[in-house]
Amino acid sequence: MSVLPFQPTPFFANKNKAFWNLQLAGWGGAFLLRAAAAIANGQPLDLLAVIIVTTITGFSISLILSVVYRQLISKQPFVTWGLTMIALLVGVALYASMETWVHGIYSAGIVESTFAQRFIGFVYIPATLLGGWTALYFAMNYFLTVEEQADRLERLEAQATSAQLAMLRYQLNPHFLFNTLNSISTLVLLKQTEPANAMLSRLSAFLRHTLIMEPGSIVTLAQEMETLQLYLDIERMRFEDRLRTEFTIDDEANGALLPSMLLQPLVENAVKYAVSPQEEGARIDLTAKVSNGRLKIEVSDTGPGVNGPRQGSLLELAKQNAQQTTSTGVGLANIRNRLMQAYGDNHQFRTSSGSGGGFIVTIDIPFETAEEEAAETAQESAPAQLASPAQQSTTAPFAPGRPLESNA
Repeated sequence: MSVLPFQPTPFFANKNKAFWNLQLAGWGGAFLLRAAAAIANGQPLDLLAVIIVTTITGFSISLILSVVYRQLISKQPFVTWGLTMIALLVGVALYASMETWVHGIYSAGIVESTFAQRFIGFVYIPATLLGGWTALYFAMNYFLTVEEQADRLERLEAQATSAQLAMLRYQLNPHFLFNTLNSISTLVLLKQTEPANAMLSRLSAFLRHTLIMEPGSIVTLAQEMETLQLYLDIERMRFEDRLRTEFTIDDEANGALLPSMLLQPLVENAVKYAVSPQEEGARIDLTAKVSNGRLKIEVSDTGPGVNGPRQGSLLELAKQNAQQTTSTGVGLANIRNRLMQAYGDNHQFRTSSGSGGGFIVTIDIPFETAEEEAAETAQESAPAQLASPAQQSTTAPFAPGRPLESNA
């Protein structure tokens, strides 16, 4: 349930350093390949000096090209590719000219040929090396750009999920407040000022408690039960002995993590549709246990169920109908949406009616504890320390002289 931090590819955490490492490795490999070919063909060792000079030439020209490409990579495609081809042709021409001139000095008096003839004979090597270098430069830059955009999209989706969870969590307070104030209003109309005042005091305590928790926060089941007891203290003032509860929670389940205020709307629905409509009230059962790495929570009541008969006088039935008419319809839909935001498809949310009446809600979510969550967060955060926050948010081109910090 934790939000994954941005984790840059370790090798490219510092693009400037990675560029120089690849530049030295690539041109060093090109030198070794040409040197090995010369030695294998029985060429004199002093030819290695020529290969060194031409390799340094190619290395230098590629640095100039990287500066040009860095300016072109963000342009329109037509401009980028058109000017890139021009720059590449100029670079190949310079490289081939230097190669031709150096080999002309080395083979002076040995091989009789014109500069143009030698140029045509040597141009394929610069064209191959600089063409391959250019292709790799753009390929790696576009790969890194796509990777960074994907990471940024992940962060934005995580932020959107967090905002959605906060919105759903904020939705619960007005929903609960609406129903509770209706109850207080009824007590006032019946001139039961003392219970109404006591209920207002307990409502204040409940709201004060919920304000302490951040929207979208994760709490343990034990903490969630404390919040639930504050809510039930309010409702017991209204229903007295008609509201009966029985909670069965395994010791292991007490430390399980779940979204805050997840159970209160379920119990509130049970109070509204099971306890309130019946003269004798109803019992609300809540069980929680851990099985096979999953936390299973069940909230049930002994009310009439979805389609069960309702009891009471015509006046009471009219009040029940009025209550259902003014229902906001937020409770179950809110919980379903919050579970989807928090766990995706890795959860189950089921509602059903018992054979003898009553209503049952079953929640099945992954079992996580605070210790496991902290360890997972620490493990995920470790790779992110390879780069500074400025390094993590940049899309600077892969080029020398432009470290990640320069575009923060």
